Amino acid sequence: MRNRWLLLPLLFLMFFRMAFASPDIETWQTTNGARVLFVRAAELPMMDVRIGFDAGSARDAQQAGLAIMTNGMLSEGAGGLSGHMISERFEAVGAQYGNGSQRDMAWVSLRSLVDPKNLTPAVETLALLLQHPDFPAEDFERERKRLLIALKQKQQDPADLAEDAFFAAVYKGHPYASPPEGTEQTVSAIKGDDLKTFYEKYYTARNAVVGIIGALTQEEAKTLAEKLVGKLPAGQKAAPLPDVPALTKPEEIKISYPSAQTHIRVGQPGMTRLDPDYFPLYVGNHALGGSGLVSHLAEEIREKRGLSYSVYSYFQPMRAEGPFLAGMETRNDQTQEALTVLHGAIKQFAEEGPSDKEFEDSVKSITGGFPLRIDSNAKIVEYLMMIGFYDLPLGYLDTFVQRVEAVTEAQVREAFKRRLNPANFVTVIVGGAAAQSAGAPAMPPTDIVGRRH
Repeated sequence: MRNRWLLLPLLFLMFFRMAFASPDIETWQTTNGARVLFVRAAELPMMDVRIGFDAGSARDAQQAGLAIMTNGMLSEGAGGLSGHMISERFEAVGAQYGNGSQRDMAWVSLRSLVDPKNLTPAVETLALLLQHPDFPAEDFERERKRLLIALKQKQQDPADLAEDAFFAAVYKGHPYASPPEGTEQTVSAIKGDDLKTFYEKYYTARNAVVGIIGALTQEEAKTLAEKLVGKLPAGQKAAPLPDVPALTKPEEIKISYPSAQTHIRVGQPGMTRLDPDYFPLYVGNHALGGSGLVSHLAEEIREKRGLSYSVYSYFQPMRAEGPFLAGMETRNDQTQEALTVLHGAIKQFAEEGPSDKEFEDSVKSITGGFPLRIDSNAKIVEYLMMIGFYDLPLGYLDTFVQRVEAVTEAQVREAFKRRLNPANFVTVIVGGAAAQSAGAPAMPPTDIVGRRH
């Protein structure tokens, strides 16, 4: 009887892993060169498709905001249909359309029932806006005004100001430097023909990845992909992004802002999606500042000293080196103390790595929480897009837990010591009296965006 009870935890673990087995991914190319990743999921009569293009703001060149405006305008008029008519078509069959644009990628998505009376018109509508966008002039001006209003509102958010200033300083001269939403100056200068030119260059089959999951056969998924992107021009993949220069000296940026809390961001270029140090850095950062209130930074800054309610750090892997960033908010009168402790804690961690307990807890937390990261079709289709877009191995989800478990403390210490250089960090301080306290002139929020360009 005693042995039987001892076996229960092992049996539970085996069942847990079997129940949450990673999806079986099939892949192929459309006739015009788009890469497709497909997972059959017959449990629900639903289908999710996500189509990503290497058409994010890193392709804006000197026209910051161009990528996000192009992506947003796709559903505002296509094939002679107005944006309102397109919306009504999706709603009539219960389909959900989505879109977005970040630094690396622009995307559109569709969720629909697989019953042909729902799926067929939904797919036809999505294909129309992908293949024949009209970019109507009236809607373009309305979208521009909406974006300009959003940019003015953004200037009233110190967290947004801090993030934009951080990217501008870390990525000087690199396509990642400018904010995806653009600036008032750049958005005001964009013309309707600029959107058409951008679309024609980047919304092509060879520059696209299609992720599909749902109650479809492979043949049905192939037909679906051909309907959506099979008639796009083949085009070419976007040119590789330039390497991100390493920081050679520290930089501190102070921006005065009338707020009770000071927002702090510190960091440097971090890692790419295909970085050989990805798993050691990922596991290590979970201990440093990625695990919420139980992280190393939370212990030093929140628990021991009460300097901030929330402090965090993360690596944002991208096509080129995305950032390593640590951030927090603190009272204006304790900004310098909080900043000193933050820098010191990161420096110590970069030199010594996590404690045994921090390391063990991080591995357990990551592996134990992994099933929740793939527990819905919506989450899996995002992983399909990530795997396809960044050329990750098809077995990425299959081996994720094993690769995390294979990381050693020594690997984490070595990777952090080699990859982080706190002595050359960019530090951004946005708050009530940040600039004045350092003897610098106060800068009104409306000057922040234009100052960087």
